[in-house]
Amino acid sequence: MPERFEMLIPLRWSDQDVNGHINNARIVTLMEEARVRWLNIKAAADGLDSFRCPKVVASLNVEYKKPVSYEDELKLVLDISRVGNGSFTVRHTGIQEGATVFTGTTVVVPLDPESSRPRKLTAAETAYLARYAETAPVAS
Repeated sequence: MPERFEMLIPLRWSDQDVNGHINNARIVTLMEEARVRWLNIKAAADGLDSFRCPKVVASLNVEYKKPVSYEDELKLVLDISRVGNGSFTVRHTGIQEGATVFTGTTVVVPLDPESSRPRKLTAAETAYLARYAETAPVAS
């Protein structure tokens, strides 16, 4: 069974829209916060510092299943749905009161810190991401 990165994400009063729900654009920011904590902080704590280097999001998709309430705790669960040679896809699931309220994916491309150009994933990065993937990494 693959590992999952899970965190309770704090919601801010300013995240709400006029209907009292978390604004759809803020969901993207919450996804980013969880992804940064996972790849920049947890991966480093696990001995992989290279994900602290620059990365860009090449693609982003969000499917809103239910309104996200400001008053209820929001858990984000992240895992990997694809690992390629020079990119990987992070799957995000938002859970509130036991129900999935949104799902999303981001395709992340690591950059060379000196040239700011896309670079290949290292063997250590691929191995780390594979721990969170449902299937073995597939080069693409």
